[in-house]
Amino acid sequence: MGKADEPAPSEEKADSPWRSERFANRVRARHATVHALLEAGHSRRSIGRRLNMTRRTVKSLADAAKPEDLFRGQWQHNRTSVLDEYKPYLDERWDEGSTNVWKLWEEIVPLGYRGSYGRVTAYLREKRTSPRPVTAQPPASHVVTRWILSRPETLTEIEQLRLKAVLANFPELDALTGHVRSFAQMLTERQGERLPQWLDAVRQDDLPSLHTLVAGIDRDRDAVIAGLTLPWNSGVVEGHVNRIKMLKRQMFGRAGFSLLRKRVLLAT
Repeated sequence: MGKADEPAPSEEKADSPWRSERFANRVRARHATVHALLEAGHSRRSIGRRLNMTRRTVKSLADAAKPEDLFRGQWQHNRTSVLDEYKPYLDERWDEGSTNVWKLWEEIVPLGYRGSYGRVTAYLREKRTSPRPVTAQPPASHVVTRWILSRPETLTEIEQLRLKAVLANFPELDALTGHVRSFAQMLTERQGERLPQWLDAVRQDDLPSLHTLVAGIDRDRDAVIAGLTLPWNSGVVEGHVNRIKMLKRQMFGRAGFSLLRKRVLLAT
């Protein structure tokens, strides 16, 4: 095939999962060739000899159902980085006008950053030269949930900043966080008398999931207030019940019934 028939190298696509589209096209072609030979009845060993590939390379291409399954390594765009946790802080300081890379690196080191200065330089250089603003990836939902359910004082400064950024963009989640933390305070400090005011505050927000919880609490409000106020609990009783159930399962049958009865009497 002449050079005139060769397809022109495609430009790198902004939405490509690999940094180099040319590299991606080469892997796609090799993946298609290997699978075509497999469908034609060739063994993996013969494919390796024919294409001059190692057994490991043939295996990775053959095991991948689609080329995208191979998107990993240095060519991948969205790899996790030790800098990811500190990018929101860098974004905020950058927006405030602090563009001295060395100073910003010195600021995140006391916060726990253990990566290289070069990573910080590369990230901020991209922000400086990109026509579009470069921002950090949003945290996963389970991470945000953990932040909301944790005591605020136990979160690191970076976690507090990231949670603040999330709540600023989602007013409903901000309201939910306030209600969750208020209820946690009632529970840990035994402030059951505040429950009616908490229920009224929840009803005023458009939070259907919490409204369902409020309706359930209202059906047994007095018992819930007592549970949030009184120091007594049924933990010891529940522990005995669970232990008895465990012993019953371990000694199921007539042979172990008398021994179970003796152990229960001794425990009580």
